[in-house]
Amino acid sequence: MEVIILSTISLTEIILSVLIFIVMFFGIGFLLNMLLRMSWVMAIIYPIVVILIIDEVKAYEYITKPGHAFSMLGDKLMALHTVDIVILSSGLVGAIISGIVSKLLRKQGYQMF
Repeated sequence: MEVIILSTISLTEIILSVLIFIVMFFGIGFLLNMLLRMSWVMAIIYPIVVILIIDEVKAYEYITKPGHAFSMLGDKLMALHTVDIVILSSGLVGAIISGIVSKLLRKQGYQMF
């Protein structure tokens, strides 16, 4: 038997979560862009990070038991609330902004590492 706990999240928690995800993934993406010299690496990796955040299936089970793993992933994706989607989308926005900033800085002549 699964116990479902419904809780409410305040507007300030949503705003702070969105800002934290934008800043966190902007920072991670910017560092990866500097080290790997690939502007869009974090925007490409981000969906995998989201899957690891929301899914309760081990990563190796996508290879050993793909039917079960992908059906569980589909269930989890369909069960996401609007707030969760907004927060996770803000991380993607941060990753995309880091790619744009890296491109602009390289275009202006800055060489990062």
